[in-house]
Amino acid sequence: MKKFNRFFDEFLKKEPLFLNKEVLQSFYTPDDISHRDSQIKEVANVLAPALRMESPSNLFIYGKTGSGKTLVTRYVTSLMKKTAEKNKINLKVFYLNCKLKKVADTEYRLMAQLAKEFGKAVPSTGLPTDEVYTIFYEALDSQEQLFILILDEIDQLVKKAGDDILYNLTRINAELKKSKLSIIGISNDLVFVDSLDPRVKSSLSEEEVLFPPYNALQIQDILKKRSTKAFKKNTVAAGVIEKCSAYAAREHGDARRALELMRVAGELAERQCLEKIEIKHIDEAEEKIERDRVLDITLNQPKQFQVVLYAIVLLSEKRRNIFTGEIYEIYKKICSEIKLRPLTQRRVSDMLAELDMMGIINAKIISKGRYGRTREITLSIAQSTIPKIKEVLDKSFGLK
Repeated sequence: MKKFNRFFDEFLKKEPLFLNKEVLQSFYTPDDISHRDSQIKEVANVLAPALRMESPSNLFIYGKTGSGKTLVTRYVTSLMKKTAEKNKINLKVFYLNCKLKKVADTEYRLMAQLAKEFGKAVPSTGLPTDEVYTIFYEALDSQEQLFILILDEIDQLVKKAGDDILYNLTRINAELKKSKLSIIGISNDLVFVDSLDPRVKSSLSEEEVLFPPYNALQIQDILKKRSTKAFKKNTVAAGVIEKCSAYAAREHGDARRALELMRVAGELAERQCLEKIEIKHIDEAEEKIERDRVLDITLNQPKQFQVVLYAIVLLSEKRRNIFTGEIYEIYKKICSEIKLRPLTQRRVSDMLAELDMMGIINAKIISKGRYGRTREITLSIAQSTIPKIKEVLDKSFGLK
């Protein structure tokens, strides 16, 4: 393929639009966090006594996706680490995203991971869980130190491993002699705490901080500041930041989504060898991100879940509004065709509720008079994404 021989040489000759792409990445922590002063102060006030080796409160932080929860937590704990170093305080901060597979999907794996943070080698399987706890306790209490454990997406940990693990972690301070442990739980699920065992709830939620969504003007301000550092001068056309802010504000004030849109828009403009990011690139980025998100969800769900979605896709090709009963009938036919044992209608109904929560469908309960109630289902994804989903599922089921 000679025509591609000089592709990368030519790429390096092109003038980039970006100065620093990392500024638009989710892991980037700016020196100044906008529109979150009160939340920073609240989190700092809760954690500050720990620097005096006083028994620290556990903290539960909740709010919608992209409202700055993880950003603020990392910012405050990084300031604490600097203060601790300056004052020769033995402080250790460990951040863990509980969505990670094979790290926080069982009680054993989580405790093994924590023990490893203190240099203790624990096999991936084989030991009694109580023994792994003991290894962690002893490592933590081997010297006077403060350990802040940040469990991001803590609801995912409980979903996979149960809430006993939280109860055990919150009781550790009672057993420690030299050290202190503080747990920070972060969740997008605003009612997650209500589902916990009362014992766990009272131990975990000693302090709570709510992060409200950003409004469009706040997102606009954040984007302007980040874009100045991310892009070269005069490469962002008029109206681009405003359009991007409006998109993100529509998505419950999700600043992370806004930053991702700007980054992808910049990449698309760069690939097209343009000197400016235009409004059309925000539309293109929105479509690309949505398609990638939906395909990622589709590919990573169990087979039964995929069949339910496939039934919705097939019915939506005929008309916009469809009903639960119709979906179940098509679902059973597909199961028969691909030799899969069908689930009950109740379980399929639960899957529809999950799809609704993910934003892939919109499920509206409607009354049918004396015939009871049903759910009216519509797909909530871009029309251009639907053929790709169908193609992926056809391939997954071996139908084409």
